[in-house]
Amino acid sequence: MIFYEKKQKETGKEYAYRVLKGNIMSLELKPGELLSESDLSEKLNISRTPIREIIMILKGEHLIEVKPQAGTYVSLIDRELIDEAIFMRKLLEKGVLEEACIEFSEEMFMELEKNLFAQKLVLNKDCQENEFHNLDKEFHRLIFIGCNKINIWESIMKISTHYNRMRLLSERKIDKALIVKQHEEMLSIIKNKELNKIDEYIEKHIVGPSKEWNKLINDNEEIRRYLK
Repeated sequence: MIFYEKKQKETGKEYAYRVLKGNIMSLELKPGELLSESDLSEKLNISRTPIREIIMILKGEHLIEVKPQAGTYVSLIDRELIDEAIFMRKLLEKGVLEEACIEFSEEMFMELEKNLFAQKLVLNKDCQENEFHNLDKEFHRLIFIGCNKINIWESIMKISTHYNRMRLLSERKIDKALIVKQHEEMLSIIKNKELNKIDEYIEKHIVGPSKEWNKLINDNEEIRRYLK
């Protein structure tokens, strides 16, 4: 596991939750991996009672599966939950992109440009998949912030845990330059207020990758092991 720096005023339980969820989402803890309460308690330096509470929270978020008489596991990636996230993102990201075309501040547009520049810097660097993945998510988050819809973005993230793990798996196998190119297209759509291009873009950027994932799954035994 990767242990992050503890935040100011963060309780031990809050820290343990953030570390455990972060390691699941970054695939440091792999889908299907067995978890030990005593091991987590020792590594995170908190008692087993809050560890159990954290496990139940993450179980409610579909990230941990508790199997009676068998153990506690990182949940396998569920294709049905991926489909739900795609459905949600398709509708909401289309709506927020339409709003961005109508009104989007120059300051937030510059933040998008800086993020895109950072994506290009890490694009072909070795072992930077997690950093690229985080920049990708931040790029979309900035658009929601720019449209005063941050709470909607946070709701999307809650339902997109399986989608994001699958996306990270795919980004380790595909040419990420295509993602950068599509983000450049998104910037152009916002800058030039090209409302007529949004439907085609959303289909390509949000829905399109899931079709490629099916081929990736069929061709890759390791990824198949991670799916329910």
